[in-house]
Amino acid sequence: MTDQSLILAIDQGTTNTKALLVDAEGCVHHQASVPNVVTYPRPGWAEQSATDLVAGVRTAIAEVVGQAAGRPIAGIGISNQRESILVWDAATGRPVGPVVIWQCRRSASKCEALKSAGHASTIEDRTGLTLDPLFPAAKIAWLLDNVPGARARAEGGELRVGTVDTWLLWSLTGGSVHATDHSNASRTQLFNTDTLSWDAELCALFDVPMSMLAEVKSSDSRFGTTTEGACALPAGTPILSMIGDSHAALFGHGVREPGTVKGTYGTGTSLMALTPERIRSTHGISSTIAWSQSGRAQYALEGNISVSGQSAAFVAELLGLADAAALSALAETVADSNGVTFVPALVGLGAPYWRSDARGTITGMSLGTKPAHLARAALEAIAFQVADVYTAMEADTGSALGELRADGGASRNPLVMQFQSDILDRPVAAAAAPEVSALGAAALAFSALGIAMPGVPAADKYKPSMSAAQSSEHRQRWASAVTQTLATNNKTT
Repeated sequence: MTDQSLILAIDQGTTNTKALLVDAEGCVHHQASVPNVVTYPRPGWAEQSATDLVAGVRTAIAEVVGQAAGRPIAGIGISNQRESILVWDAATGRPVGPVVIWQCRRSASKCEALKSAGHASTIEDRTGLTLDPLFPAAKIAWLLDNVPGARARAEGGELRVGTVDTWLLWSLTGGSVHATDHSNASRTQLFNTDTLSWDAELCALFDVPMSMLAEVKSSDSRFGTTTEGACALPAGTPILSMIGDSHAALFGHGVREPGTVKGTYGTGTSLMALTPERIRSTHGISSTIAWSQSGRAQYALEGNISVSGQSAAFVAELLGLADAAALSALAETVADSNGVTFVPALVGLGAPYWRSDARGTITGMSLGTKPAHLARAALEAIAFQVADVYTAMEADTGSALGELRADGGASRNPLVMQFQSDILDRPVAAAAAPEVSALGAAALAFSALGIAMPGVPAADKYKPSMSAAQSSEHRQRWASAVTQTLATNNKTT
């Protein structure tokens, strides 16, 4: 490797697949993006095509390799959408059913059955994760039980299962490697984050044959090498890192010690903060593995918000606006939401409530309510949900947390970021680079080569400007709206 070598970072997200050529200083030389299609075949269901995801990765790789002008590419780093799962044939590599993505709720009945049988506490104790359809274990069982012949084939050792990182690795290595990393494994609800191994009892509870599962390796492992024709890179190019996208963003921000919180504002939002050891949350937050290096796991707390940025697009469509940018422009025409509060429980409420049955509500409307007030309420809802998770994290750690480092779409919206800082009463630093997850995967790949890539700097910093009384009033209004949302749901079930 030379000091001019690049890492090709792949960020396989829900809505886009991105490829970036990154140098050891964190500079992006070339990049490409390919849109992904999500289909919703039934209410509450969400899925993607496994073959389309791989095709998108190959297209993005080909585009940036074509731009590299022969500069050496030292290896690949992969970050991926988490909690999305698929099953495929071990011999042919053909997918068996769709990619059931993280937003999908089709496994809700399985989760409810396990709760009713009294298994929720055991599952959370071993995995750090609340029993919820967000996580893949119950989705795997659904695929095996609903795709004709799948369960018999799985029990016969013919099928493999994996999160998206595992599928991409399998595809890039020509089916020679079936592996994942600790960060992705820790999100499956089949992995014991204390023993750092697949848990036989959990697999039995979820009806998932252990023979289907991937080998679990450190996030900075040499996972394998590309094969001839797998992509536009030469055969033998090493895959040097794999990590879940939210975890990659934390790494990309340069966070290496507890105290700072990372917030990735995307379709949903993920807040994550490192912890010195594994913490069992008592406030609706997940305990997870942030990453692992040389066999050592770094633990974290995380709060997953199911719908945040997507809620802005949703309300924009309801109001007949072109996109979320138009919604933000409309929201800026009013000073506040005029008492209107939008709770975007469009696929339920995630952390810290974990109510998959909840549905979205709008409260506080009056004859004075205008479309601009609803637009502003939709943007405020992003920040309110983050504040709930942040507060729950502080309760779990028993100490005050500091700066929030933000990335993703909404981090580039000054209205959202300033309101976020105000209701948190904490500084918020918005990342200078939009692709922090990809840069985190690149930084981890460089670290595997013994090179320390710097964290992404902040482009904009926001400081609290709201009085404590105003902030409290906003938080109380939001809390009341959430209470109404949950109470209304209880009346209708």
